Amino acid sequence: MDLLTVGTVAFDTIETPFGKAEMVIGGACTYISWSASYFTNNIHLVSIVGDDFPENELQRLRDRGVNLEGLKIVEGGKSFFWAGRYHNNMNNRDTLVTDLNVLADFDPILPQAAKSAKYVMLGNLTPAIQKSVLDQLDGSQKLIALDTMNFWMDIAMDELKEVIARVDLLTINDEEARQLSGEHSLVNAAKAIHEMGPKYLVIKKGEHGALLFSEDDIFLLRLYLWLRFLTQPEQETLLRED
Repeated sequence: MDLLTVGTVAFDTIETPFGKAEMVIGGACTYISWSASYFTNNIHLVSIVGDDFPENELQRLRDRGVNLEGLKIVEGGKSFFWAGRYHNNMNNRDTLVTDLNVLADFDPILPQAAKSAKYVMLGNLTPAIQKSVLDQLDGSQKLIALDTMNFWMDIAMDELKEVIARVDLLTINDEEARQLSGEHSLVNAAKAIHEMGPKYLVIKKGEHGALLFSEDDIFLLRLYLWLRFLTQPEQETLLRED
């Protein structure tokens, strides 16, 4: 299985009621790649960083089977940085700092081999960038997934809907699903979003897990099942053998 992932590789500073972590490795593209590496060692990462991003972290990605040909490193540039503070419920957060830095000039150019990747995960970026990536694909893809957020719904809804119409799977949280669809019921929201184009919809519900909607079925994945899965070390071997 070959995967193309496009998104941010970044630094985060995170505050919670229980502690604070400063300048930790973050970015959607980083964690998509790490997560996917438990299933495949054929991953194309496309992103942009400054030369402040640690080389040892890039090497760790390479060691997990991540191809960094599509990662642009800007000499003298600073990587994308985000800082936020989470509330007591750990679901809601306040953004404290967003420094785009080199991400402000991100214009992804897909390596030739990445254009035919059968699985594509578009991280949370501007709809214009996501559209640019879709335009570069060769059309042989089996599944294209898209992540987005309420910010793009606020300022670029029409362009976002054009991109959503071109993907197979959309991932958003429950409030974003309501905003995108105009429906309060998540079941009705899913029906409205299916009509926009995606065959599948994942609605994230924080500590309560996630809902997967197809046109005919609904599947609930509670968080404790994920935690149980992640604590079984033999799972990585089984997944790679499959």
